[in-house]
Amino acid sequence: MFTQGQITFTLFFIVAFALLLLYSYRKDLKLHQKYYKRSWLVLLGFLVFLSSLWLIKSFLY
Repeated sequence: MFTQGQITFTLFFIVAFALLLLYSYRKDLKLHQKYYKRSWLVLLGFLVFLSSLWLIKSFLY
């Protein structure tokens, strides 16, 4: 289905992309800590919203 070259490229791309993401995150870590202190509240709100939709769906149907 896939050639050996396609598999090799995919693996290389995934590893390189992950390393680039880690490098970029580490480089901007101080800015993230300064400007995004309470960003976990957005995640919490999103999870509460999805949970409430699921509860409404399960009780109404």
